[in-house]
Amino acid sequence: MCTAATYKTKGFYFGRTLDYEFSYAEEVTVTPRAFPLSLGKAGEIETHYAMIGMAFVPDGYPLYYDAVNEKGLCMAGLNFVGNAYYGKEVSGKTNLATFDFIPYILGKCASVNEALVELETINLTDTPYNDKLPVAQLHWIIADKERAITVESVKEGLRIYENHVGVLTNNPPFPMQMMALNNYMMLSPCEPKNTFSDKIDLTRYSRGMGAIGLPGDLSSESRFVRAAFVGRNSVSGDSEEESVNQFFHILNAVEQPRGACVLSDHEYEITIYTSCCSADKGIYYYTTYENHAITAVDMHTKNLDGAALYRYPIERHERITML
Repeated sequence: MCTAATYKTKGFYFGRTLDYEFSYAEEVTVTPRAFPLSLGKAGEIETHYAMIGMAFVPDGYPLYYDAVNEKGLCMAGLNFVGNAYYGKEVSGKTNLATFDFIPYILGKCASVNEALVELETINLTDTPYNDKLPVAQLHWIIADKERAITVESVKEGLRIYENHVGVLTNNPPFPMQMMALNNYMMLSPCEPKNTFSDKIDLTRYSRGMGAIGLPGDLSSESRFVRAAFVGRNSVSGDSEEESVNQFFHILNAVEQPRGACVLSDHEYEITIYTSCCSADKGIYYYTTYENHAITAVDMHTKNLDGAALYRYPIERHERITML
């Protein structure tokens, strides 16, 4: 499963964890403006905004997990198994396969407001990429420095929600995730006061007791609450280094170590990678399960008017500084 989050200092930052039991050999991928986006029945977009993100690239075509475009609009798809529903093509709609959703929005839109206009006509279809890659059951978070929204395609149709906490995990549907936050409104990053009874002398015996009750398990709803609490209460300096550092600490709060979530014999869900998109600078930072050192790719050091992808295999070997 996965967790996505936003963070704002003087800059805007967006990223996610990818939690799964195996990797599809994803790579940091820059799609320049002239790379043709072939969108099935929606046609081909020959020129578009450049973007950078993590993608699986079969047959030379990027299937993005998360990305940011040159205008600072960010988007990520997260597992939504059992609730996601995609139908057939609908006449008069912009029919998109789910694997085309991220490049379509980031290729055409400079802001969440522009994405909302496109979403009015979009219909997500049950079209697989090929016989070996079935349709992924996903929902999405789209964000810029001003606002964030969640997009869910369910049996009732395409549903769009304002996402004021800037966090998305997996199931249940987003309105139920938000409702669950009400159960934790008493949590605080500050030290608690005794409201249990004025007849009993209770004292604080540890720091951090204001957050007692914050869920610590790995379920998607608990990760949503934990990421929302940590993210909305985060404090850092405004510099790029301080902001990126703090963002990774936010998502480290929901990291999954091997062995804590057993799927079957010798299969474990782990945090394969954690990303941080610097939306203002077009830099994609990431760490992996095996490599905690931050690796970065700057899209603006590439020829963004080009027509060929720039691809960077993930750095998985741990880098340790020995003094």
